[in-house]
Amino acid sequence: MTLALPGHPAGVLFDMDGVLMTNNAFHRQAWQEVAADLLGLNLTEHDLNTKVDGGRNPEIIERLTGQAPDEALIRRFHEAKESRYRSLARGQLREVAGLSAYLDALEARGIPFALVTSADAVNVEFGMEALGFGGRFGPRVLGEHVTRGKPHPEPFERGAALLGLDPRACLAHEDAVNGVRSAAGAGCTVVALTTTAPAEALLAAGAVLAVPDFTRWETWLA
Repeated sequence: MTLALPGHPAGVLFDMDGVLMTNNAFHRQAWQEVAADLLGLNLTEHDLNTKVDGGRNPEIIERLTGQAPDEALIRRFHEAKESRYRSLARGQLREVAGLSAYLDALEARGIPFALVTSADAVNVEFGMEALGFGGRFGPRVLGEHVTRGKPHPEPFERGAALLGLDPRACLAHEDAVNGVRSAAGAGCTVVALTTTAPAEALLAAGAVLAVPDFTRWETWLA
């Protein structure tokens, strides 16, 4: 595969859900079930595509309801939704094709990488354990580390800072429209994965390329 990208990045920033692993269906089902139970909302595919994918739970609830949730609802919703997600996903998580070879190639060439996700620490450890990555992603920006979640640029600005880099020197991988907006807004070059949203939506949000997975990405670094 030939990638039309301008040289090798100084660092790479990875979202987790839908980028490291194919798990969006489990998140969506959990959102639909818990939103119906706790918010009285029957989420449509349009809601999931435009308001749910990419972001932290409090900000998603505000996008869905039009008002900021109080702390009690935030805690109750978060615990219910993330617990349901883990129940649905347990034993089902698989890495996106080509990911391990790509990470191996980055490490071999001394290109640092970091995790930039809206997930909490429990879900990150759950996912990393399922993939067998352990401490492979040392630098991590999680949902609780930022004051403004995706689509705001802050998560990817922080991710680049963890690597000691300018975001404009970084390549970012995202799968959600709001995630692409966050990374592009920070100045990253964004290559999106079509595991969650269609290519045209990701490109319109600011990605320079949309690909199905990481198959043969290591050849780009050769």
